[in-house]
Amino acid sequence: MRRSMKLSNISIAKRVSLTHSSNTKEIMADTSQYKVGIVLSVENKTISGKKPLKICSINIGNDDGEPITVVTNATNVRDGSRIVVAPIGSCVIDENGEELTIKKTVVSGIASEGMLCDARMLGWGSANAGIAAQVPESYAPGSYPPTTKPGAGGAGSGAEGGEVVAPAAPGLFEKKLTKEEKKALAKAKRDAKKEAKMKGGEDGE
Repeated sequence: MRRSMKLSNISIAKRVSLTHSSNTKEIMADTSQYKVGIVLSVENKTISGKKPLKICSINIGNDDGEPITVVTNATNVRDGSRIVVAPIGSCVIDENGEELTIKKTVVSGIASEGMLCDARMLGWGSANAGIAAQVPESYAPGSYPPTTKPGAGGAGSGAEGGEVVAPAAPGLFEKKLTKEEKKALAKAKRDAKKEAKMKGGEDGE
């Protein structure tokens, strides 16, 4: 079933599991409709009794070069963020498994021309719902988003039509070392230095 709905936040998931008795059905949205975008500017708007909003100007690679405006309550959006947008005309799946078409809407007096995608909408997992999904710098504005979460075993880069224009920033998606791993690495370095000194002493005899 398809119906149109005006959406401006990022609370809708790409994957929705509908459970009836013992049967579970997973419904997926077509993420090739979505576009990678770069946030050019963010204006914060506070409304009494409601969550603060962010009015974002986003470059999604439109042919005319014009950015779009998206109103969101995602707290992690800032200038330069490389995010994923469900633009006007694209579809998302709601919690009831219905396909919804994104339309231009007015939020608190501001015209919003799309919806920011979170990890669940992109099929990257159920974590970080309501947080705008971030993609590597290798994805150009207007390209398809990666089909898997960037950094997950090296997957995601250049997948499914993503236009790779430059390598991702070094260390941006590298795994952080645990405290134990850091200690082990430091010990290995110390041992290597000791061994090198001992070897140097032997050579000088």
